[in-house]
Amino acid sequence: MEALLLQDLYKIYKEGDIETVALREARLSVAAGDFVAITGRSGAGKSTLLSLVGGLAMPSAGRVIIDGTDIARLNERDRAAFRRAKIGIVYQADNLIPFLTALENVTLPMQLAGRKHAVQHAQELLGEVGLIQRLRHRPAMLSGGERQRVAIAIALANDPELLLADELTGELDSATAEKIMHLLGALNSSHKLTLVVVTHNQRVAARAKRQVTISDGQLFESEATHG
Repeated sequence: MEALLLQDLYKIYKEGDIETVALREARLSVAAGDFVAITGRSGAGKSTLLSLVGGLAMPSAGRVIIDGTDIARLNERDRAAFRRAKIGIVYQADNLIPFLTALENVTLPMQLAGRKHAVQHAQELLGEVGLIQRLRHRPAMLSGGERQRVAIAIALANDPELLLADELTGELDSATAEKIMHLLGALNSSHKLTLVVVTHNQRVAARAKRQVTISDGQLFESEATHG
């Protein structure tokens, strides 16, 4: 079974009498444990696609099937519960809570989910992303790359099967971006985590196992590149 399957996906925005088709007949199959980069010019629909896959927005038509469940058919409450259990999302802006430490930021989603041993698991995750010496640091005390590592640990907190990343290296220098992508590649291998990364950066995309281009709202498979 595919970890992610998109079938004839449409997203149409309406403003008055004007319709904008952001996605049209988008199709994609992602196997469990795959690492896919989705590239395309600004405004091509990359972030729209990711918001649909993450269950943050609803398609105008089509199906978004994750681990056998069409999340577009779930109600808002069930979709949110599914997202918490199955999906981790990392954004370009790290979205950390500024008055919490790195450890507290990572612990919070586990506490909200009622998980036991949340602090211990948060420490393990921060160690895995190379921040064991930064547990008590608040976001303002961390570099941009360190904050993104905390954000990745947060996305992994509830052991998702699918990790989505939206331009997560966009605000980082090239050396830091390279380290973040190396980290994601390592997590993809060690956790057998299915990873979908949206990026405009070809060097970032080259680290993925597969590259898919979005153009005029449609998806096209690119030549496979192994990072």
